[in-house]
Amino acid sequence: MATFTTFTPGDTVDSIDRVFTSAWSGNVNDLTTSHFSSSTQYVTTSPTSSGAFYMDIFNKNPHTDDTAEAQYAIAYGHIKGSGSRDFSTGAGATGFSAAKSVYNQYRNLVFGGDETQNFSFNGHTPDDIYIINVNRARYKNALRMGNLNLTLSGSGATRLLSLTDDSVTTSGSANAIRPGVGREFNLVSGSDGVRQGNNNTYVTDSGSYGFVYPDAGFLILNGDALNASANDFGINLGIGRSPNTSDENPVKLQNALIGGGNFQLDAQEDISSKFYFARVKNQEFNYTTNDSFALDDGTLRHDSMIDNPETYITTVGLYNDNQDLLAVAKLSQPLPKDFTKEALIKVKLDY
Repeated sequence: MATFTTFTPGDTVDSIDRVFTSAWSGNVNDLTTSHFSSSTQYVTTSPTSSGAFYMDIFNKNPHTDDTAEAQYAIAYGHIKGSGSRDFSTGAGATGFSAAKSVYNQYRNLVFGGDETQNFSFNGHTPDDIYIINVNRARYKNALRMGNLNLTLSGSGATRLLSLTDDSVTTSGSANAIRPGVGREFNLVSGSDGVRQGNNNTYVTDSGSYGFVYPDAGFLILNGDALNASANDFGINLGIGRSPNTSDENPVKLQNALIGGGNFQLDAQEDISSKFYFARVKNQEFNYTTNDSFALDDGTLRHDSMIDNPETYITTVGLYNDNQDLLAVAKLSQPLPKDFTKEALIKVKLDY
């Protein structure tokens, strides 16, 4: 018959360890020119197809390599619905498109359902935004701030724009905490979390480059800032803003990412652990509970177990109050136990 010992409050300790790993598949930290789309997913012939709303980006060509995995998605949003086709025609249907839905979706996410609040970048409110939404499996608990490096190539490769978060510059202090998505950092010109210059505005009359939401795993970029000329510190992205037209704007940002050849990102994972200290006193667990050691009349088969018994601890089982086995911990080697020995076994349970 098994012997049970109840854990007291002093026998358990909770702990959280923070682990950082490369975000991209295969433990790759820098997704250079590997930004592949899928022609079966990115279809824009219908105004309601998935490609009208977003473009999945893979680390390998999904049409030729079965191991390709989605890394992130690019979406384009316009406050008036330009840049994509209207869902329907007729009176009152103008502007109701995928681009408008995307803008409204992220506005609701960031501002907690406030449909009157528009995205403003250091005082400038553009009509359109880009979203880079990192795959959920890639960023785990959060994006790691301070090592985000994103390079975009301008039209004709005349300008390379290096962007990062400003977490190091601001000593880890977010510029806002948004109700639906958590911390908000500025997306600024610079590298490794260090802002270049003294403020967040680098694009003439167009505001800052965007925001980073590490807890929700996405970036929002200012369309006007990207569309500005190289002389005005933009990259002349050439965004299409025609009403009721599929301008395929995600492709333009994809090409800018490929041309930039640098998208560094780490994932942050918080691993919760519970430590159980199984305390074995000298008077405990000196006799085996194996029924084969006893005869039918209850006497022990082996005389050596009578006066100076010695057992070996190999396993610790964790049970609930109903004595249901929940977890098993194995020792690396058997632990001798007799009346002259006590033991303290630490069991770590990660979840």
